Amino acid sequence: MHFDTITPADDTWQAQALCAQTGPDFFFPEPGSSVREAKRICAMCELRPACLDYALANDERFGVWGGLSEKERLALRRTSH
Repeated sequence: MHFDTITPADDTWQAQALCAQTGPDFFFPEPGSSVREAKRICAMCELRPACLDYALANDERFGVWGGLSEKERLALRRTSH
């Protein structure tokens, strides 16, 4: 799995992302809960690449970032090293 990522110079993208307008409940679900709705919202967000890049650069370990779950980001990090 390969994702092209582009990070804006600052974090203003976060306020413009669809998740900022939706709330954190979808993106930080209880353990074992579905992340399907979060991924659906991410798929529609034009800032998804910046979000994923941010999560990988900052080693975000919880929640859905850039359309990927914790496990998916961990797998991506393992294959990119």
